[in-house]
Amino acid sequence: MNKKCQMRIPNLEEMDEQGAYGFLAQLLFNLDPAEEYDARHEDDYVLEMPQSGERIRGRENMRAFQEAYSTSGPSDRLSRIRLRRVLVRERLWVAEGDALDGGERKLSDVVLIVELKGGRMWRDRWYFAGPFEAPE
Repeated sequence: MNKKCQMRIPNLEEMDEQGAYGFLAQLLFNLDPAEEYDARHEDDYVLEMPQSGERIRGRENMRAFQEAYSTSGPSDRLSRIRLRRVLVRERLWVAEGDALDGGERKLSDVVLIVELKGGRMWRDRWYFAGPFEAPE
């Protein structure tokens, strides 16, 4: 583990909705690979984005993915998530928010399903949805 990236992460399984909201709001506002590293389960973390079929296994691979993503591509890419609410159940967080670009323009709605294990984020599923007209 890279010691200079290590932060003090509380046991996430002990957080209530207010604590989980505050923790995620900070983490998702920055989307900083170094800040997120220790929040992830060290043995078997997985991020899934079912809509695109992407799956990233391991927190080292996730950090490499984030670092590559943040330094490439157009400025209208996802740069942060503004949370609207977080629901907490036993070892499970469900968060709703807005995916924003670097200029704070809303790109889409986002729902995160975060499973916890050993006090850390174990499995994340991220779903993105743009606005659409409701049928008649």
